[in-house]
Amino acid sequence: MELERLLWVLGMLALAALVFFGMRRGWVNRARRQAAELPGFPEAPEDAGAELIAAATGMYVGTTTAGDWQDRIAVGDVGHRANGTAHLHRSGLRIDRDGASPLWIPAGSVQDARVDHKLANKVVPGAGLLVVTWRLGEQSLDTGFRCDDKEVHNEWVEAVRALATPEETASPRQEEQL
Repeated sequence: MELERLLWVLGMLALAALVFFGMRRGWVNRARRQAAELPGFPEAPEDAGAELIAAATGMYVGTTTAGDWQDRIAVGDVGHRANGTAHLHRSGLRIDRDGASPLWIPAGSVQDARVDHKLANKVVPGAGLLVVTWRLGEQSLDTGFRCDDKEVHNEWVEAVRALATPEETASPRQEEQL
């Protein structure tokens, strides 16, 4: 009876090890494939200028291919969740992440922003994630940040959207009024 129990335990441990090995191998292969498809992530500038809105603390949820909330980007440390602080500058959005490199989204790359309830295999009740859609080379990406203060999400969406609509694109009628 003891030998039979020991064999069952060893079999379950071997199965668990095989599952973890497969998951790790899949993650490494995804990172390798994406590294070939994506250009390098931009570096945050030393001086990004004054902040447009008060910094928000929270959790960096992850970055995915735009429109596919489960296709997490695994290149470098971008695929790892981390607590952090979001800073919005006229030149872009910087997310300082605990234990990871800062993520920089240049203002010229920002396409849109929204409040959503899912991204990077994380689902939250209600609309609890700030999601920024931006371009990295030819690829559109969605980056998610869950603010500790849920009341600021809509304010952040409007501020980030303002980066996506630069003043140079003002209509002729708007220019006459200026």
